[in-house]
Amino acid sequence: MKTWVRDNKGFIAFMLMFGLFRTAVADWNPIPSASMHPNLLEGDVVFVNRLAFDLKVPLTDVVVTHLGEPQRGDIVTFSSPSDGTRLIKRIIAVPGDTVSMENDRLTINGQPASYTLPQDGVEAIANVGKLQAVQVTEKAGAAEHRIQLLPEILSGKRSFAPITIPAGQFMMLGDNRNNSNDSRYIGLVPRELLIGRAERVLVSADIEGNWKPRTDRFLMALGH
Repeated sequence: MKTWVRDNKGFIAFMLMFGLFRTAVADWNPIPSASMHPNLLEGDVVFVNRLAFDLKVPLTDVVVTHLGEPQRGDIVTFSSPSDGTRLIKRIIAVPGDTVSMENDRLTINGQPASYTLPQDGVEAIANVGKLQAVQVTEKAGAAEHRIQLLPEILSGKRSFAPITIPAGQFMMLGDNRNNSNDSRYIGLVPRELLIGRAERVLVSADIEGNWKPRTDRFLMALGH
């Protein structure tokens, strides 16, 4: 064993440095579910900038220093406060915001979000089948992005009373509003559980279509 280590110390050092890089600087995150439709698809692999918000001690949630402020509209990866699962959602409200939802329509700081005319789509859900989907562009302040609604789903927590986001906490919602395990279910997310900001799709493949590459999504930027 000692001989193997001595003969391969360069490779071992590389793997250790690579591991530290992934846990402290940059990472990639495969998209496993439909919760961010229509903007992220199953089979996308996104680049995550771990230095967008905080410098942390590698392999921990211990923050060394703040490097940037999470913004409303950022797509972020984080550890779920309920069970530690890594999730990817969009920041909908930041500390100090007062946010509510009524029948899928957001109001932030007293200003109702605006919505474009809907476009029809289809959502395939395992063990359920194909459902009607409605896609619109939601604009709340400077944040503007596409979201998807599923009118046939009755238990999607389409409304909640106004809540003011306390210091150091963030509200996360999935873009696929009626098919997302987000802050409506798991609660607000403390800053120390943020992993990083998802900035672009690196590569993408149709995992339900023989893994055919979706080259039009390669290096696609993820904006607000």
